[in-house]
Order: sequence, then C-alpha cells, then structure tokens
Amino acid sequence: MVGLDIEAGSLAATEVTFNGAVEVTSTAVAPLEPGVFKEGEVVDVEALSSALRSLFAEHKLSKGVRLGIANQRVAVRTLRLPLIEDDDELETAIRFQAQEHLPMPLDQAVLDHQVVGRGADDGGNRSMEVVAVAARRDMLRALIEAVRGAGLRAEGVDLSAFGLIRALVRDAAAIDPATDEDGAAGAEEVHIPATLYCNLGDVTNLAVARGSTCLFTRIAPFGFELVAQRLAERRGLTLDHARQWLVHVGLTAPADEVEGDAEEVAAAREALEEGAAKLADELRLSLEFYGAQEGAATVERIVVAGPGSTIPGLVERLQSQLGHRFDAVRPHALAALGDNLAARLTVSYGLALDE
Repeated sequence: MVGLDIEAGSLAATEVTFNGAVEVTSTAVAPLEPGVFKEGEVVDVEALSSALRSLFAEHKLSKGVRLGIANQRVAVRTLRLPLIEDDDELETAIRFQAQEHLPMPLDQAVLDHQVVGRGADDGGNRSMEVVAVAARRDMLRALIEAVRGAGLRAEGVDLSAFGLIRALVRDAAAIDPATDEDGAAGAEEVHIPATLYCNLGDVTNLAVARGSTCLFTRIAPFGFELVAQRLAERRGLTLDHARQWLVHVGLTAPADEVEGDAEEVAAAREALEEGAAKLADELRLSLEFYGAQEGAATVERIVVAGPGSTIPGLVERLQSQLGHRFDAVRPHALAALGDNLAARLTVSYGLALDE
C-alpha cells in the first residue's frame, strides 16, 4: 500500500508492506508546480494527474494508494450518543446529530464515523463517543479524478491528521515516560493528558489525541509554504530557493553570524520571525478553542512534524512563546532517510498504515 500526501509544493509517497511486520519498501518526494494544488484542494486535475503519473513511474511504486485530505472543506466533530448496538440505528442517529453539529449540508458531503469510546455518564446511563467526519463531495471528486487519471487506484481516503497520529503515536510515546508504547496512559494513571500533533506543511494540520484516539482536529490555512512565498516575492526568488533560505537561516544563530548575502539573510530572518509569531497565534487559538469544549482533556505536550519542523530554532521558539513542552518527532521506520526527508514523508507513512 502507498500512502499519498499532496501539498502545494510537493508530492510525498511512502510504500509499506505488511508481512507479519510493517516495512517501508519505497519512498518518493517530488516538487509540484505552483497553482496545481492550493490550501489542500486540487486546482488543476490534469496537471496533478501528470505529476502523479511521473512520480509513480519513476519510482516504480504500487498502484494502490491511500489518500490524505487536509483542508477547510472537511469537518470533524466528536458526538456523544446513548449506547446503540444496532449498526443501522447508529447510522441514523449519527446522521441526525451530524446535521446539527457539522457546518455543511449532508446531501453535499460524504459522511463517515468511528466509535472511539463507550462508557456511562454520571447517572449511570450507558453512552458512546463517536467521531464523525464530513467532506465536501466535489472536493473529493476532483482528488479522485486526478488519482484515477494517473492510472492509480484510490483504495481509501483518510484525514491527514489521522495519518499523522498513526505515524507518530508510538514514537512520541517512546520519549514520554507518562505513556506506554501504544501512546495510552498506564493502567495506574488516573489523569490521562492529551497530545497536540502539529504537521507544519503548506497548511498547519492540527490534531489533539489521547493515545491513538483523535479528539479534535483543525486545519489552519497558514503554513510555511506561505512564508516561503512571501520571501520569494519580496526578494525575487524561486520558491525552492526561498525554502532553502528559510532552513539555512533558521532562528538559532544571530543573523549577522549566518553565512550568505546579508540582505537575503535579513529577509529570510524577518519572514521567519513573522511566520513563527503567526504560527504561535494559530496554535494558541486552536488550544483555546479545543479547551473550551465540554470534557476536553488537558493538553500537556505538543508533537511537531512536517517540513516546517526542520527549521532550526523554530520548535524552541514556539515552546518559549506557548509554555508547552514541544518535541519534534519522526517515525522510527523513516529514521534512515535523514531528518528533512523523514519530516516530509511522515503523513504519507501514516496514511499507508491504515490497513
């Protein structure tokens, strides 16, 4: 199976085999021309098909793919319902509740759900928690058309946020003594904190999870692709050169100690400072929004991944501004590929894991 993650500036694919154990058998990353994909949606179906066809042919990847979506036309809500055992009754109840809680007409959307917990309320009444996901049908149609036009088979479509959690939960747990290898709190723990997973790509993809269970997800249209675009416009650079300058300059060393043209260094540092402040605001807003929900678990750490997490000093800057513990985590299965490549492939790897 191949997990496929599409961003405005690049394609990332990770091929995984399941034969008693999970093994990464092939990976591929390729640039994507500007204007083909924007803010998580397909703009030019034919151009995307052509790019995918070239990528899969060059790297001889399998044709079956699991796609990730991350844009403003996807909505996720956690619903609390009375315990319902019958599947048909549950489907009806979810659709009824979803009409009240999801900000889109259900006749224009694809709706899916997953039961994430069962229990009882304070009165002893048995209940269940269900994560409902709705995605605009026309947005999905364009993505599927592009994949089929490349001669590929869309075996499934998943939220990129879910793939992010799957890719990182075990490795995040390995550096957090409060959790076991499955990312769940130990049996003797009474207080179970939550983790905010944050993928810094062309958009900022956020997901709050307790163990492997997603409790909340949000897409912020701001991402480091926008930072690179602004730098490219200000300095007359290509997008690729702008991205390279951002990583080279970073936020660690004083600007006058960074090698390179002084004006380019100063412009890159200014763009990064602006971007880091904007990102901190987005994270703060998301944490406040999530925390205001009834029964929200306390977020005690933030795990970051994606291309933006490779910028030197960014994680430390965010930690100082927000006061939360931050960790940049990469899937162990991708460790041999190097930090930059592993960061870009994290979501595609997690998408491929959804058997």
